Amino acid sequence: MDQEKVAKIIKDIRKKHNLTQKQFADKYNVTYQAVSKWENALNMPDTSLLRQISKDFDISIDELLDGEYKVTKKKKTYLVIAISVLVIITLFIILIIIIKPFQQDNDFQFKTLSTECKNFNISGNISYNENKSAIFINNIKYCGGDDTKEYKSIECTLYELNNNIEKKISNFKSTREKIKLEDFLQDVTLSIDNYEKTCKEYKENSLYLSINATDFNDKITTYKIPLKLENCNGAN
Repeated sequence: MDQEKVAKIIKDIRKKHNLTQKQFADKYNVTYQAVSKWENALNMPDTSLLRQISKDFDISIDELLDGEYKVTKKKKTYLVIAISVLVIITLFIILIIIIKPFQQDNDFQFKTLSTECKNFNISGNISYNENKSAIFINNIKYCGGDDTKEYKSIECTLYELNNNIEKKISNFKSTREKIKLEDFLQDVTLSIDNYEKTCKEYKENSLYLSINATDFNDKITTYKIPLKLENCNGAN
């Protein structure tokens, strides 16, 4: 037992609990001069007092006699619980920060895209809110007759036309070496997320599809398909 270390830990216990030497002395029916001697390593409490101090201030007798705080299993458990709670709270705050912008963007409305071109039918829509829009087109069907010709390549591109300026929005190209138009159209899916325009900014017939089919003689057959977006102008 290191008397100076014991003296230091007794003083530390007293100060941590905001007790004066007299208050500490009264607790154990001794004089404040006795407490002063304990804290200056001039004297030591008897064994019964050491055990009582240990019990009263939730410190093991070994810690008290060795003059060093040790991490017990109980303290480790409290520490683990405290850290776990802190981590959970931190994750919860981060989750709120991450989710909040998406909650603000979840007030989407939907409008159907259709075509006025008699040779094609499409399934498509635009979902939008005040900040942005998303465009989805699939299931394009050719109804202009039987086109059984095999092409070297076929490409479908979605454009936006504004003041005679074409803007390419999305593109889908065949990966097969030989492909028929109807087979190609079954594969086409155009999905555009986070498009910067909102629904009310689209002009009538400003969106259209262009399909270019190239045969093995490098002859290109082009289909232009205007898309109609119902009730979009003036949408909220």
